[in-house]
Amino acid sequence: MTEAQARRLWDSARAVPPGGLVVEIGSFRGRSAIVMARALADGARLVAIDPHAGGDRGPQEIAAEAERGEEDNRRFLANLSAAGVAERVEHVRLMSSDALGSVDAQIDVLYVDGAHRFGPARDDLVRWGARVREGGTMLVHDSFSAIGLTFALLASLTFGSQWRYVGRSGSLAEYRRERLGVGGRARSALRQLGQLPWFARNVLLKVAIVARLRPLQRLLGSGDGAWPY
Repeated sequence: MTEAQARRLWDSARAVPPGGLVVEIGSFRGRSAIVMARALADGARLVAIDPHAGGDRGPQEIAAEAERGEEDNRRFLANLSAAGVAERVEHVRLMSSDALGSVDAQIDVLYVDGAHRFGPARDDLVRWGARVREGGTMLVHDSFSAIGLTFALLASLTFGSQWRYVGRSGSLAEYRRERLGVGGRARSALRQLGQLPWFARNVLLKVAIVARLRPLQRLLGSGDGAWPY
């Protein structure tokens, strides 16, 4: 998470009124949950959904691994406690596809940072996105960076009439739930399609990092080999 991405999360959570709700899909070890929980007004709450099954942690760590998941869960809880926000965060240790019944209120801010494969990502965007109130915010991490997630965005949000693309901080994209007319849909779609050259650069950079093509990495602006998130 970059400083600009943390600021976008903070600002979105800070705007949630008392009694409002933030839902996070994919908490890992708690960094984003801590940022948002510390920004919340008194009376607002945050539900963090993560099965901590040890899978979907990165491109080389897709399969579940119980021991790794238990360590993630232990670190997550310890980090929340150390940051003084444990009482503000409700942890739902389930897959996001199984956790819909655990949240019974409309969502003010939805932060999606779960599985990047097309099917699970699209499921999060569609099913959880439908729970966001009119005027609410959805933030999607690794947008225009992760391949499966980006195709899920294109399939479910880009050309629709319910979500306006606000902008992005690196790979953290922000959407606002609004009813869009023809003109609004076209403008929102064009702004998202305008991010595809950046997406193509990220995909090429990932290939260069995996293949250890250092000259190509430098050409693409990442001589240090940093993964483009």
